[in-house]
Amino acid sequence: MTVVFEVLGPVRAVGPAGDPLDLKGPRHREVLGRLVAADGRVVTVDGLIDDLWAVPPAGAVGAVRTFVATLRRALEPDRAPRTPSRLLVSRGNGYALRTSRDAVDAWRFEDTVEAAGQAPARRAADDLDRALHWWQGPAYAEFPDALWARAARRRLDELRLHAVELRAAAWLDLGRAAGAVPDLDALVTEHPGRERGWRLLALALYRDGRQGESLAVLRRARATLVDRLGLDPGDDLRRLEVDVLNQARRLTTAPVHGPDQPWARATAQYERTVAAGSRTGLRSTVDLLRTLAVTGGENLVAAREQRLAAILAAERAGDPDLTARIIGAYDVPAVWSRSDDPAQARQVVDAARRTLAALGPGGPDPVRARLLTTIAVESRGTDDPAARRAAGEAERIARDLGDPALLVFALNGVFLHTFEAGAAPRRDAIGAEIVDVASRHGLTTYEILGHLVRLQARAAAADLTGADAHAAAAEQLAERHESPLVYVFTRWYRAMRAAATGDDPRTVAAAYRDAARPLPEAGMPGLEQGLLPLALLTLRLLHDRPAPTDPGLDYGPYEPWVRPLVLLAGGDDARARALLRALPQPPPDHLLEVRWCLAGEAAVATGDRDLARRAHAALEPAAGEHVGAGSGLLTLGPAARWLDRLARTATA
Repeated sequence: MTVVFEVLGPVRAVGPAGDPLDLKGPRHREVLGRLVAADGRVVTVDGLIDDLWAVPPAGAVGAVRTFVATLRRALEPDRAPRTPSRLLVSRGNGYALRTSRDAVDAWRFEDTVEAAGQAPARRAADDLDRALHWWQGPAYAEFPDALWARAARRRLDELRLHAVELRAAAWLDLGRAAGAVPDLDALVTEHPGRERGWRLLALALYRDGRQGESLAVLRRARATLVDRLGLDPGDDLRRLEVDVLNQARRLTTAPVHGPDQPWARATAQYERTVAAGSRTGLRSTVDLLRTLAVTGGENLVAAREQRLAAILAAERAGDPDLTARIIGAYDVPAVWSRSDDPAQARQVVDAARRTLAALGPGGPDPVRARLLTTIAVESRGTDDPAARRAAGEAERIARDLGDPALLVFALNGVFLHTFEAGAAPRRDAIGAEIVDVASRHGLTTYEILGHLVRLQARAAAADLTGADAHAAAAEQLAERHESPLVYVFTRWYRAMRAAATGDDPRTVAAAYRDAARPLPEAGMPGLEQGLLPLALLTLRLLHDRPAPTDPGLDYGPYEPWVRPLVLLAGGDDARARALLRALPQPPPDHLLEVRWCLAGEAAVATGDRDLARRAHAALEPAAGEHVGAGSGLLTLGPAARWLDRLARTATA
């Protein structure tokens, strides 16, 4: 451990054992402080004399050298006589402090704040919180009147205020708005000219549900800036006041933390010069929404909502070509076969069909293919033969055109209509082609999609080694290209893998719960709804345990197939049989076979031979696969095991 230097408060040096070193008198500490403030640069003896005394005494040069010699002995007590110092080094007619950046609290603070401006919100919040606790008072506190200290202190104080604002911005992005309010309120009270502080305080209050207080703060900011400083509020504060009054959605969805990147400046320029409803505005809005969607969470939710608004605005303009391009530009990969918003999906499909009809058969092939693919993607999880035909036609057009971006989009639509028992090999082939085309043409989001498709298909085939490789490949791409939604699927895959390899059920249940925790923030309700209770149920069935009877469990879209098992576990056979008689046909999605197994399990328990025969016939094409594993999320084990059980009941 090296010597640590502290100047964020009194000037101190702490030895390797953690004890403060004896730096002798105040002049010694001032010399050390001045060398720290030089940030590793050389300070001449003459410069030190000017900094230490308004009127230098006789023998000032000798005094400075004595101070340095004493400091060297204190800092390096074990240094052999006449050997050069490693810390306070002589350079020409001066001295410099030579140590690592981490060994000086002010230098370390500066580096931490700079890094936090580029870091993800959670890491930035943690690092800045720790860094702000390094302050033990005003910087260079013992030397309030020294000119050199004033300059160094002003710079560090500005950096500290910036750190407080950065931390508050990170807290806002992490949903900790209430915690940011006290520090921001203190900041603007002590430093009323900091417009960013006022803006963050108003935004924190708004996100904490205190809209009235948010407006009051903005008006206080205006009065303070005008009355005390003679300044009009800047554009950001004026725009925020309008947004608060209008309850603009972006106040709760837009990220706050982060550097002033070129895209931020470009966005501001765009907002000033491009009308929201113009053709350019609509086209570029969809481009932005497509980028936002792959980041997940609130961005994905907002992208879905604004996408439909852009489509309807384009239709109102009465320009089918513009509408077609707005609809088709949103080529966001879709790996899950259940829509996150079925009502909105139907509206998008209807708009795409209207636009196809308006363009007629002579419409440009690339535009038609994108509309057809949109119909296929947005119709996923439905048994709509027209949507399947649309997917096939889009694929044919894309192959004829030789357009790789159009082809992977079209293959995505085809993939989402392959959910029938035993089709994992077909999905694997589609995934392999998507990976091949996307990797050769730099289509990263689709390359990730292809690996996730293959992960699911290999898991269905019980090839966990192959699935592992695709999970790792998807994560490597996600790390390089900032695609956080990938980890939602790979985390679930690893929990499912533990179930498939026979890990202790308690360990697997804990892994499923861990995988489910990020789902509410992922922006994918079509994936989230009912998934964790279903996964825990499949784990029980995998180990021949009855369904849980907890009435508070919400199985979401899987409820009709789960409820008979719950009733049977609770001894209510009559109601279970009644529900089985009215059981709907399972939708063609990732969990088709799981639903048939749930129905089949209830059929076995009740001796319902007709339902057992139907379930057996539905599952038979998947005889060589593992039920549910094709979802990449959960498993009921080998289909052969279930087919044997169903066959015994069906032929009893």
